Amino acid sequence: MSVMSIARSQAQATPHVSFEFFPPKNETMSERLWECVRRLEPMAPDFVSVTYGAGGSTRERTHATVKRLAQETSLTPAAHLTCVDATKRDVHAVAEAYWQAGVKHIVALRGDSPNGMGEPFKPHPGGYESSVDLVAGLRAHRPDLGKVFEVSVACYPERHPDSLGWDEDMALLKAKQEAGADRAITQFFFEPDTFLRFRDRAAAAGVTMPLVPGIMLQPNFKGLKRIAGLCEAYLPDWLHQLYEGLEDDPETRDLVTANVAAELCHHMAGEGVEYFHFYTLNRANLALSTCHLLGLKPADAQAKAA
Repeated sequence: MSVMSIARSQAQATPHVSFEFFPPKNETMSERLWECVRRLEPMAPDFVSVTYGAGGSTRERTHATVKRLAQETSLTPAAHLTCVDATKRDVHAVAEAYWQAGVKHIVALRGDSPNGMGEPFKPHPGGYESSVDLVAGLRAHRPDLGKVFEVSVACYPERHPDSLGWDEDMALLKAKQEAGADRAITQFFFEPDTFLRFRDRAAAAGVTMPLVPGIMLQPNFKGLKRIAGLCEAYLPDWLHQLYEGLEDDPETRDLVTANVAAELCHHMAGEGVEYFHFYTLNRANLALSTCHLLGLKPADAQAKAA
């Protein structure tokens, strides 16, 4: 990102950001997560989300992480909730537990097969069959809670691997909105036109809820290619070239990653996009660097400047 680009970016309205974490699998990963939380908390994000796996132990780690965020930090946590391997009663019990813990934002997802992406999704007997059903179920169950829960959903600017075409994708996104979703957060992508074309398609289909670009902060290009392959996200040639020869140079990879993310956000901000959701991979440095390049400062620094 050039000095001129940074100056233009900082002249734009300060963006709203949110961060995504994943629950730790062991004590070392737990220390890394909470160090990341501590460092990102001063950025005063709109919310932070925590991913949710199909396995029982992963679910418990998600629950524990989200509850701790609600009880021990100033952050507003959003808990991922899926249809995978759960009855409707199970889902309702989880939602109730979150509410009691002070968590009032759900990211409602169909979820992928426990055997991994690429395997056909099979609803649990007595469970929700789709994200649309899940959103509607959250709204209908305990109406006093359903009306107050904030609900985010997922969307795919380059089409989901199970997609039957753009018409069906747009119909599904609108159905999520009509079921009660408040916003949709996109899968990651790397070219601004990908999102802008998607936004235009959604608007033409009658989607009026906010669409929030999901921004990936993965400096390990080998890992990025693996993730992109699973969700069929396009990695442009110029991105391959930027990371070429950096396999043993993590510091430069970090610089490239932050600059690519900030430049992407900068271009979309110029098209009126105000909200960005960062997939942090529990790495505070990259999220902080990207936010700084966008002109976003910690809350205490903003207060002093005012």
